Amino acid sequence: MSELTRADVDAWTGAVVLEFGTPTCTHCLAARPMIARLLAEFPDVRHVQVEDGSGKPLGRSFQVRLWPTLVMLRDGQEVARSVRPKSELQLGRAFDALR
Repeated sequence: MSELTRADVDAWTGAVVLEFGTPTCTHCLAARPMIARLLAEFPDVRHVQVEDGSGKPLGRSFQVRLWPTLVMLRDGQEVARSVRPKSELQLGRAFDALR
């Protein structure tokens, strides 16, 4: 399967959460329970985990610098983001942009 491109993402319709990170990122692992709880409240939102890192153009196109970075999209356009969320309240504010 080919790597997801920015053109692919820009063409999506509806609400999407792009979650940039890596499987070994301790900040990502710590945020996963919060992310899962919020996703349960938004069953119609598409959740896409994107493994990021050196040489990964999708993360660069979204100017991802820290993990996890969650980018909230509606019809391919960014409506909010949460960078390295520390609380469910902080993350929830970004999710609220998808309502």
